[in-house]
Amino acid sequence: MSTPDPDREADPERADADGVDPVAELEVAHERVTAARERVEQIGKSDLERLWEAYESFVDLLDRYEPQVTGDEGDFQTIVEFQSQLDATMNRIHEDVLLFETFEEADERLQQRYFKTSDFDAVREQLAPVADLVERLEEHERVLDAYRKRRRETERTVRELGREIDELDRLVQLGEADLAAPSERLREPIAAYNDVVGAAFAEYRRQTPAREVLAWLSATRRYPLIEYEPPPESLRAYVAERPVGTEPIPTLLEYAEYSRGKLEHYVDDPGRFENAVAGRKSYFVRLDAEPLEIGWPPPAAGLLEYRCRELTAVLNRFAPAVVEQLRTVAALPRETDYDRLRESVLAETELTEEERERIATEDLADELAAARETRRRLRAALDEFPVL
Repeated sequence: MSTPDPDREADPERADADGVDPVAELEVAHERVTAARERVEQIGKSDLERLWEAYESFVDLLDRYEPQVTGDEGDFQTIVEFQSQLDATMNRIHEDVLLFETFEEADERLQQRYFKTSDFDAVREQLAPVADLVERLEEHERVLDAYRKRRRETERTVRELGREIDELDRLVQLGEADLAAPSERLREPIAAYNDVVGAAFAEYRRQTPAREVLAWLSATRRYPLIEYEPPPESLRAYVAERPVGTEPIPTLLEYAEYSRGKLEHYVDDPGRFENAVAGRKSYFVRLDAEPLEIGWPPPAAGLLEYRCRELTAVLNRFAPAVVEQLRTVAALPRETDYDRLRESVLAETELTEEERERIATEDLADELAAARETRRRLRAALDEFPVL
């Protein structure tokens, strides 16, 4: 198998905007690894690794001692030290190492009393056949690293394309929205429900004993679409056990502002009250009706259906009168062209000016199709050229 041409160009019909086709680049990188591996296997990887180790140790000695033993810098003591190190290195190179006789010849040439730079040049020339074999292993490491890098880049490109495809898909869908659609058909019943449930919850919070409110909040954990923060366990246990738990939340917040002396007139254990309630008052302060509301833009029809079911269950426990208003909202997907109206709302609320300009001036459907095709090709290439 011939070694791939490192200057090979990608097929221009498959190239991206930068003139480089990542699939072709990955293919070339894989071919280089295959060719380099075959060159290594012709000799044997383990034999080449032993040769590499011997060559590195020998050449390291040459590089370290040449400046010290050549020309006017050389002295007898350093030369003896160099040759002693050379003997030790040769003793570590086993006779069955590839081209062992080449190392012996190089060692023999260095057994002299004085050295010139040309002596070291000649030894390196003697070792050239060794260097050529070692280069096979070094080349394999280089091209393998390059292949792995190219494959990681391809994986990153696939991830980036995924995000680009999601965004283009969103813009294509929003670009098809009917901006003249009567979105008030959704807005008015949802706003009416949110107003009613907000007022009902405010009244519930204002009038109901804190222990009942916290029990109700704990129960909402059974409904994943009702996203109330669970009450801290120490707070829930305190208001459930102590008489002060029969007071409504505004009263507890008022007590939380009292001094220790004043608080003693209202609770039987001021210290515990301060730890359990005063230290957690931010939980009560943040407590509002938002988790019970229908967001805007409204959710997709299927999600709205499930959300209304869960809301019905939790509202029946404290504000059953609100459920009638919620039924009007739940009926919207059946009684209106919900998807078309919702797409119009999404387009109105989500599109930036830049995105509107893109929709008006670019063929986003073609861009989306091209991005999907590119991702398909890259995924196929990653399947074809495995992790090495």
